[in-house]
Amino acid sequence: MTIQNSLFLVFVLIIGAFYSSTTSAQLSLAASPPSSTSPVSTPTAPPAAAPGLNTVPLVPASPSGAPTPAIPKAPTIDIVQILRKAKRFSVLIRLLKTTQLINQLNSQLTTSGSSGGLTVFAPEDSAFSKLKPGFLNSLGDRQKVELLQFHTISSFVSISNFDTLTNPVQTQAGDDPKRLQLNVTTDGGSRVSMTTGAVNATVTGTVYTNNKLAIYQVDKVLLPLDFVLPKAAPAPSPAVAAKADSPKSDNTKSSSANENEDSDDNANKANTVEASAGSVNVHAAMIPLVIVSMAFLGGAMI
Repeated sequence: MTIQNSLFLVFVLIIGAFYSSTTSAQLSLAASPPSSTSPVSTPTAPPAAAPGLNTVPLVPASPSGAPTPAIPKAPTIDIVQILRKAKRFSVLIRLLKTTQLINQLNSQLTTSGSSGGLTVFAPEDSAFSKLKPGFLNSLGDRQKVELLQFHTISSFVSISNFDTLTNPVQTQAGDDPKRLQLNVTTDGGSRVSMTTGAVNATVTGTVYTNNKLAIYQVDKVLLPLDFVLPKAAPAPSPAVAAKADSPKSDNTKSSSANENEDSDDNANKANTVEASAGSVNVHAAMIPLVIVSMAFLGGAMI
């Protein structure tokens, strides 16, 4: 073999070895994971929401055309459910339901907004038992509604703010001071007393309170003044008064007529007596004439 052939053979071997090493390096780079010097971020799954957690963002992005996330409704307050849980206001619950006033009160709590509210004085069952037997049954539907409204103030009053009220306190029953007066007094914030002119009551505890509704337990039913006072008879109308006077004048006329008739009868009786007396006198005067005539006739016959 010549030197030229030997050099050519060596050159071919070198070229083959270089080509083989380059191909292996490329294959190893393709199969190997990326280097730590150039990290690649991989997406991770969001964590599962906790049960009952509100997933609505505090400040949701609402681009134009995107639906607005729904705002959860505030829980409604039912006064009857609160009283029922207290387990001592069955009579009050029955009155609220039969008069349907509970619907108005619950609706007022929903629509009053942040500035409104209610304060309810709730007599317990033992307070109603102190009333006269049959008292509630003697009230009409309008009076029952007025009685319940007399226990309700159209604003939220905390237990520490009763001393800020102005007497008489205006209730939902109205502001007539002669019959619907409710005066509230406090004793250093530890005792709240009320008087209506007919009943003296005391707040004995708190049934429920939040920033809109306050229900306080009272030991007596708050009766308006005219519920216990005897009702005065209404004055008769002019037409009725005229009608009442009409028979009286007729009776007066009849009495006068009767008196005239009695006078006429007495006069007639007097005339009759006088005529009878005159007749007796005539007869007495004729007696002597009769005797003389009989004597004369007797002498003529002899």
